[in-house]
Amino acid sequence: MDEQAHVTVRGLTVGYGERIVLRDISFGIARGQIFVVMGGSGSGKSTLLRCLLGLHPPLAGEIRYGADRLDGAEPARREAILRRFGVLYQGGALFTSMTLAENVAVPLEMHTSLTGAEIAAVARLKLALVGLRDFEALRPVELSGGMQKRAGLARAMALDPEVLFLDEPSAGLDPITARRLDDLILGLRNGLGTTVVLVTHELDSIFKLADDGIFLDEDSGRVIGTGSPRELLARSRERKIIDFLTRGGERPRSEAHA
Repeated sequence: MDEQAHVTVRGLTVGYGERIVLRDISFGIARGQIFVVMGGSGSGKSTLLRCLLGLHPPLAGEIRYGADRLDGAEPARREAILRRFGVLYQGGALFTSMTLAENVAVPLEMHTSLTGAEIAAVARLKLALVGLRDFEALRPVELSGGMQKRAGLARAMALDPEVLFLDEPSAGLDPITARRLDDLILGLRNGLGTTVVLVTHELDSIFKLADDGIFLDEDSGRVIGTGSPRELLARSRERKIIDFLTRGGERPRSEAHA
């Protein structure tokens, strides 16, 4: 395991009651990587994400962000670590009664000492960054699904996070909108150097975005493949990985044009 990894997971075992979901999971994520967590339904992708976000305590093992260990950290230190995260939830999780600017302002109001004018300026900047300039006064219900995801991404980026977690960002979007969102994620990573942890089952996003990743096996609860999606597809002999990455023969558009 690389001691210089931005995110390090060692020997992670996670369960709910007597049910073990993940067993002895270990991996590292380099700073500035887009790292994808793959696996079939029930493989523990969401459980792993919850652990990485500090929402579910592991039964064994450790999670580190740089030199800082998340699990078992003192409350003040834990809070400081969590403030380095940004999260885009699958449904966007925007507050429907608030405007886009007000949504982006929430983490700034909670975790900074900026003035109201400064917060408004940062909110405008973040919305412009995701292509929503001049949409600040609209509410989520007035937006398309793709625009809602972009607004959620702007809020996730509000505090300039070191690590950005994306939970099925393209779910429910049409192919063109999903491709544009992928381009936006890639552009943000390239421009800001943010480390991205991506949970998705969308093949086009997986092949287009991911620098590295792991494949979780739903039967054993273990990692059965590590590497970039292209590497896994080229060298893996695990039928589950091959079936997942080809959908039984489907060739992803991004691979077809690679």
